Amino acid sequence: MNKKHLSGMLLLTLLVSACGKDKGNNNNDDVTQYPPVETQNPNTSYTPAFQGQTRIYGIKTQAELDVKVLREGLQAPWGLVALPNGNWLVTQKNGTMLVLNADGSTKSTINGLPAVNSGGQGGLLGVALDPQFANNRMVYWTFSENVSGGTVTAVAKGMLAENEGSISNIDVIYRAMPAYQGQLHYGGRLVFDQTGNLLVSTGERSDLVTRPLAQDKSTGLGKILRITREGQAAPGNPFANDPDALPELYSYGHRNVQGLTYDAQTNALWEVEFGPRGGDEVNKVEAGKNYGWPTITYGIEYGGGVIGDGLTQKEGMEQPVYYWDPSVSPSGTVFYNADYHTEWKGNLLIACLSGQHIVRLRIQNGKVAGEERLLSTENQRFRDVAVGIDGKLYAITDQGRLYQVGKL
Repeated sequence: MNKKHLSGMLLLTLLVSACGKDKGNNNNDDVTQYPPVETQNPNTSYTPAFQGQTRIYGIKTQAELDVKVLREGLQAPWGLVALPNGNWLVTQKNGTMLVLNADGSTKSTINGLPAVNSGGQGGLLGVALDPQFANNRMVYWTFSENVSGGTVTAVAKGMLAENEGSISNIDVIYRAMPAYQGQLHYGGRLVFDQTGNLLVSTGERSDLVTRPLAQDKSTGLGKILRITREGQAAPGNPFANDPDALPELYSYGHRNVQGLTYDAQTNALWEVEFGPRGGDEVNKVEAGKNYGWPTITYGIEYGGGVIGDGLTQKEGMEQPVYYWDPSVSPSGTVFYNADYHTEWKGNLLIACLSGQHIVRLRIQNGKVAGEERLLSTENQRFRDVAVGIDGKLYAITDQGRLYQVGKL
C-alpha cells in the first residue's frame, strides 16, 4: 500500500466520521468528531491492522481550561507523583528528588539516594508511592545504575520522613540484567497493581546488538516486570513455570516503555512506548503476551531503512491499540478517573516529548475513540503527567516547568 492509497483511505474514514457523534463509555453525552489531529505525512506506507488504529478522528474538550505554570527552573524533571497532603514528589535526572508544596514551591531537596548514571537517557527516573503509604511512608523509584559490565535499570525503595525532608532505609531491590555499556532506553516507569505488586518497565537499550533481547525471555530488557515490594518475582506471574524465562516477567517484546499506568476502574494495565522513526505505540498489556519489538513495528530506522523484514503483523504477537506515525515520543501517562474534569473521565492522558503536547485519548471498550492534543502552544517537551488530589491535571517538562491544568 503506498502513501497515496493510505491517504485516500484516511480521507474516506474522515468523510464518514467527521463531525459525527460518538457515545462514550463513561457517560451518555454525545461527543463531536473532528478531523484527525495528525496532519503530517506518515514516514511509511504501512497499512493499519484495523480502522482507528492510527489517525483516529479528533475530539475537543468543551470546558475552557485554566492552564497555569506553577513552577519554572526544575532541573530536567522526570517523574511526578502526588502525596496525600497535596504536595508533590519530583525526580530530577541528575539524581535529586524534590518535595514541592502544592503551589509548586520547593519544600525540600532529598539527597543521599543511590548514585545514578545521568548520561544520555539515564538518571533518576520514575517514582511511585506504596499503596499503604499512609501507614508505611514507602517510596519506590527507578534509576540507571553503574554496575559491573555497564549500566542497568534498577529499582529502589525507602521511607519518606514525616517532615518530607529525607528518605531512609534505602534498599535497591531489583536490577534488570544484563548490564550494557550504553546510555539509551532504560524504560523506567513503575506502578502498583490491584494486588499490591509493582510493575516496572525496562527498555531494550536501543542498539542493534541488544534489540533482540526484547524477545529473549531469559533477560530483563525490553520487558514489563512484576515484582513484590521486596523485589522478588510476584506470585501468579505468567512465566513462573517456564525454565527458560525469568519468573518476574509479565510481558515482553517492548522497545522503550516510558509510560505505564494502571486503570483501577477496569483492572487493566496500559503502556506507551517509543517507536523508532514512527511507530510509537499504546498497548493494553496482558500477562504473558508478546508485543512484537523488534520483529514487528509500524516504524522504520532513523536513517530510513526498514526494520528487520519490514513486518507490522505476525501470529503470536500483539497489535498496538493505537500508534503514531510520525512520532510524538510518548512518555509519562495516566488514566484520568477523577470527577473534576468530567469530559476526561476514563481517558488516557499522555505526556509527549517531540510532539510537545499532552495527548488525550478517549477510550471506549478497550479501543481509542478520539484524540485531542492539549497545551500544544506551550512549546514544551512534556515528560510526565499526574492527577492531583484536587482532580486537576499536573505535568512536568524537560525545560523545567510544572503545569497545573484546571477549568475556568
